[in-house]
Amino acid sequence: MNQSALAATGLYAALNALILLWLTMATALVRRKHMVVIGDGGVADLGRTMRGHANAIENIPVMLVLLGLAAALGAPTVAIHVLGATFTFGRAVHAWHFTHERAAQWQRAAGFGLSLLTLGAAALGVLGHALVLL
Repeated sequence: MNQSALAATGLYAALNALILLWLTMATALVRRKHMVVIGDGGVADLGRTMRGHANAIENIPVMLVLLGLAAALGAPTVAIHVLGATFTFGRAVHAWHFTHERAAQWQRAAGFGLSLLTLGAAALGVLGHALVLL
């Protein structure tokens, strides 16, 4: 196994964990501001922040599994960096949108697009690599 590719995967796992921590804290702060313990309490700001956090929880683990599998299957380190950096940038832009009340719509679109593009590329790469090795 390529230790450098595995280390790159670790780098993006840690960076995305920090994004999740940021979203968790942002959600907690909005909850505290509006004194909502469960659900969104009908507070639009909290609903938006929660949705951004949920979207990250839905996407980040899958990408990290794919990056880890790609590294284990022998993907070049540069491929892990390209996919990991692009995905992480997309997640950060997406998180920014959901943690700021008056954020520009392009941030959500760009973050979603970069996440979708890299997730799809990683899935196809791992699928192709796995099929070749079978």
